[in-house]
Amino acid sequence: MSAPELTTIQPLKKELPGAVRRLAWMFLGLGALVMMLAYGMDAQRSAYNNIILFLFLASIGGGSIFLVAIEYIGGAVWSVPIRRVTEFLGGITPVVPVVAVPLLLNLHDVFHWTHPEAVQADPVLAGKSPYLNVSFFVFRFLAIFALWSLFYLFFFRNSTRQDLSRNQRLTTRNIRLAAIFLPVFAVTLTLTAVDWAMSLEPHWYSTIFGVYYFSGTVLAAVAATTYVVVKFQEKGFLPNLARDHLYSLGALLFAFVNFWAYIAFSQFLLIWYANLPEETYWFMARWQGGWEYFSVLLIVVHFAVPYFALLAQDAKMNPRRLKLMALWILAAHMLDLYWLVMPNYSETFVFGWMEIGYPFLAAGMIMILLSYMLRRYNVVPVGDPKLQRGLEFRL
Repeated sequence: MSAPELTTIQPLKKELPGAVRRLAWMFLGLGALVMMLAYGMDAQRSAYNNIILFLFLASIGGGSIFLVAIEYIGGAVWSVPIRRVTEFLGGITPVVPVVAVPLLLNLHDVFHWTHPEAVQADPVLAGKSPYLNVSFFVFRFLAIFALWSLFYLFFFRNSTRQDLSRNQRLTTRNIRLAAIFLPVFAVTLTLTAVDWAMSLEPHWYSTIFGVYYFSGTVLAAVAATTYVVVKFQEKGFLPNLARDHLYSLGALLFAFVNFWAYIAFSQFLLIWYANLPEETYWFMARWQGGWEYFSVLLIVVHFAVPYFALLAQDAKMNPRRLKLMALWILAAHMLDLYWLVMPNYSETFVFGWMEIGYPFLAAGMIMILLSYMLRRYNVVPVGDPKLQRGLEFRL
């Protein structure tokens, strides 16, 4: 099958408006300033906020690579015209370890199991020490992001090379890569969730925690993709998209909102039903000291609002509704990570300028990444053999 000529979407390389680029650098500068001030004033609290930032960016990066792999392995057609946006967002993955550097210098402030005297005095921690030790922890962290970055570079290199060569074998290579990546991602994402979130309270465990983080990760990646796609369409970067493409994105958002709620409730129900003290205390800590109000708020923000906002068919293809819900879901994911992490720092609810500053840093990093990618690469994978069918896709 010959590659189609897609002159209607030229020029393919774009530039973000100057105002957007300036806003991105302002967000980055503000977030970096807040981060430095926070570490100077309260290193422990800042480290907990740093974990939230790290897990959020890992969600966007890793989740985007997952979406690319799912498209290849599933042979999807409708998502081909917007795949490059997801590939752009996946580019944050190699940068995420930089965000974790301050954490690696402050592990003792947040992880109880890093204290040898605590491990010696606690049989539970001693039993977990072959896994929960600093050397192995750092090794896993480096290995995981090396693997994710390597897969991303192969996916992206093959995709962008295809823009010039129109070689369909590059699609076949990415399909094979996707088949390898998906099981690797399942294991490594679970390890990331266990290492950076669940081990904050090393006595607690949940067999479904990895799936819980996965549900939020994919939802956040779909939300980020949706927002960027709609904005790009409005600015003329993706003029050939139809309402059916937007509907498919809206349907994905709606599906993973429900999937997150299902996994969250399943985790709670299993622990409530078993009623084991070594499991229930984790939820009890989030039901006192003001955290109970935040727990209820999370249910409303992360599930009820996006569920009813995206329930109607028309809502799933309304650009304004999709943009609003995409940003809402990204904020909800940040709140979800805050709910997972911060009760380990304080038994009473805490929120202030330190917590507000880190989302600006995340936004600035993602916006600068998009600006860089847009200048260097095509907005659409013009060499993909399924592109024309993807543009003609109708439900």
